[in-house]
Amino acid sequence: MSKGATEKITISLDAMGGDNAPVNEVAGAIETVRSNDGINITLVGKAGIINEELKKFSYDSSRIKLHNAEDVITMDESPTEAIRKKPGSSLVSGLKLCKTGEADAFISAGNTGAVMAASLFTLGRIANVNRPTIGSRFPTERGITMVFDVGANVDCKPLNLLQFAVMGSVFANHIYGINNPKIGLLSVGEEKTKGDTVTVETYELLEKSGLNFIGNVEGRDIMKGTTDVIVCDGFTGNIVLKFAESVLSLLKTKFKDYADRGLVNKLKVGMAYGTLKDILKDFDYQEYGGVPLLGINGISIIGHGRSSPRAIMNMAVKAEQMARAGINDIIAEKIKDIKDYTAQSE
Repeated sequence: MSKGATEKITISLDAMGGDNAPVNEVAGAIETVRSNDGINITLVGKAGIINEELKKFSYDSSRIKLHNAEDVITMDESPTEAIRKKPGSSLVSGLKLCKTGEADAFISAGNTGAVMAASLFTLGRIANVNRPTIGSRFPTERGITMVFDVGANVDCKPLNLLQFAVMGSVFANHIYGINNPKIGLLSVGEEKTKGDTVTVETYELLEKSGLNFIGNVEGRDIMKGTTDVIVCDGFTGNIVLKFAESVLSLLKTKFKDYADRGLVNKLKVGMAYGTLKDILKDFDYQEYGGVPLLGINGISIIGHGRSSPRAIMNMAVKAEQMARAGINDIIAEKIKDIKDYTAQSE
């Protein structure tokens, strides 16, 4: 259910999740409440360590609360085993606050697999959603595009991809304000007969779905901006995501190498620094914070393990947007609209 503009949104933050936890998480929480009047934060984790970090800041203690959780799920642990063995971990405890209504959303820069598994186990799925999906935004020549799925589902059926398209369309519309989002299906060619069996069958479902489906798109089209949402299986999507993440590092290295070749080159790069910084910002994960897990009966956003305080803040802002938009209610309605159609396609 959506919340009014004047109501505070409480976000449960896994303070022990990231590579630099809880330092970046605490700093991110402070930055969030200072910059956003509508957000309160509950820091979930080891109270002693978190309190020591909080002492470094002056802040409104009525807007940042602490929920003690002594166990921590590390990055190298098996998700399902860790959840079973550590029900009192910061990750699971943070999600339980959403389950009980003490928080409106959950964010974590911790173990991605554990966040996905615990979110599904604790919060459950939206009615009629077969599989939740995670999506990531990519900069394009015309703005942004969202790709679903980028790692939650390695093997997919046509029905799964159709539902990803529905959820992605809702997200693009209500979070990014894109009216009637254009949907593309990632394939090896534009023709409807190109691709494996799953892709060809998905094309047929999307064509009849009532979504603004424009057909197949290829890898070279992702950053052209011809579509607003692109759907693919999580195996392919994760490769695309990791490749895109490497672009920023490559460009920075190239600019540094060019500047190191001499004083004139260094001056050229220096003069263009402001412009280059603005351009490269579109590739920086810190600017959008994390990826939403859509299809669960709650709000859960997963951040990069190296999330900076700024990235943590942007995750919180995105969670607030989702809560205020009532994104899950809209997804439930749209999925229900195609229930009869999808049932015939299973």
